Amino acid sequence: MTESQLHLAVCDYIRLQYPHALFNSDMSGIKLTMGQAIKAKKLRSSKGFPDLVIYESRRGYSALFVELKKEGEKLYKKDGFTPRTPHLLEQWNMLQDLEERWFSAQFAVGFDEAKTIIDYYFN
Repeated sequence: MTESQLHLAVCDYIRLQYPHALFNSDMSGIKLTMGQAIKAKKLRSSKGFPDLVIYESRRGYSALFVELKKEGEKLYKKDGFTPRTPHLLEQWNMLQDLEERWFSAQFAVGFDEAKTIIDYYFN
């Protein structure tokens, strides 16, 4: 399953299991013209925003942010802590920034992990 397919599957899951939940997805998987990509970049405060946000207050948080990664993707170097790439570091830093602002923010590798995170958040 590609990351784009994963993204669609997770959104379908949320609609099915939590039909009243408010959520929004990043458009990063969609092909844009150069002009559209430049405009989209200008509409964000910074890079690294997670793929999915669920606007529901649960567990003391006001929203859940999830950065989706396809099944099997390795996030960290062998030390288990250092993000493997500069892009993953940028995303990790954003998740940390969101956590410091009292949001729940996590990586999810694969559908099962995304489902577990979402179900835990709601239940």
